[in-house]
Amino acid sequence: MRLKRITWLVLAMALCFAGLLNAMQIKSDAPQVYVVKEGDTLWDISSLFLDKPWLWPELWRNNTHITNPHLIYPGDELRLRYDDQGQPVMDIVRAEEKPRLVLSPAGKRTSKANQAIPLLPWSVIEPYLANDMILEADVYEQLPHLLGDHNGSIRFANDDLILSGIADSSQDEYRVLRMQSEVVDRFDNVLGVMVRHVADVELSEAQPDSHRLVRVKQANFELKRGDKLLPQEEVEYEDMRLEAATRQRGFIVDSLHQHGLLGKYDIVVVDLGQREVKPGTVMGIYAQGPNILDGEQPIYESETNIVKTLFSSTEEVTQPAVKIGELVVFKTFNKASYGLITRSREMVRQGAIVAAP
Repeated sequence: MRLKRITWLVLAMALCFAGLLNAMQIKSDAPQVYVVKEGDTLWDISSLFLDKPWLWPELWRNNTHITNPHLIYPGDELRLRYDDQGQPVMDIVRAEEKPRLVLSPAGKRTSKANQAIPLLPWSVIEPYLANDMILEADVYEQLPHLLGDHNGSIRFANDDLILSGIADSSQDEYRVLRMQSEVVDRFDNVLGVMVRHVADVELSEAQPDSHRLVRVKQANFELKRGDKLLPQEEVEYEDMRLEAATRQRGFIVDSLHQHGLLGKYDIVVVDLGQREVKPGTVMGIYAQGPNILDGEQPIYESETNIVKTLFSSTEEVTQPAVKIGELVVFKTFNKASYGLITRSREMVRQGAIVAAP
């Protein structure tokens, strides 16, 4: 499969110009000068200046000599100033490009200019773009699976030849998938099946009359009998455009690695599908505390059922949801999506609300 790498270079907000001006607020502790370093991302740098980092392009609106504010390189010096109307503007002092010598596998020395810093940490997201997914439960069940080999093995690895349940040979290459968990919403409705990319296989040249033999090309984990087979597809991703969520509201229902406590750069599953959100949707993360029974001695609703009965005449107070972080949706499925937590001021738990940031 050939995967075209996403270019994280486009930031575009689907908000009106006047709304952006009013919304953009420079942090009181924002630096006047910042020098871009290796390992920086646009999101992290913009977070130094803005409470709403997705509004980064607005800082450049009056700077006509900057043609593309998203192409920022290590060594560049960013300078914050204010124009005659008191509006913040970002200037850039471009670092002199110093080509670096790179030794190729053939031993030839070539020069390579510094690369622009990415919007988000590519190394965190890249493994999940092509390989991890959420499938409809019935689609997963209907996929062909691995049967076994001539040695009677129960585990398989690179170069092993395995008999499969593939009925035809219209495809030459397949991904081997294994169910990791069911994804359910807060009402226990099944949103899909989260699957793990176990290996890549290809049809063997020697084929029996029925069922198809596959050879393991690249195994990420040991393969097992019953693992599913999905035809490889060429996946093409367009530039991701950041856009703040507006009326969308959902919940974090799972995490890719089933961690109980989540923080920055963890991958979460939200119960919003491709009809509600798209890659690049920025959402706030909100935590809502338990209801409070307000009486002479206020108690939480969840403390005990007996205490709740004794205080049944007291007023029940619903706590407001408090913002604790942000995430960016980067991959969508039919009924759920993957999101990358980009900021969190406290640990994020399953059940947290996601809505407009």
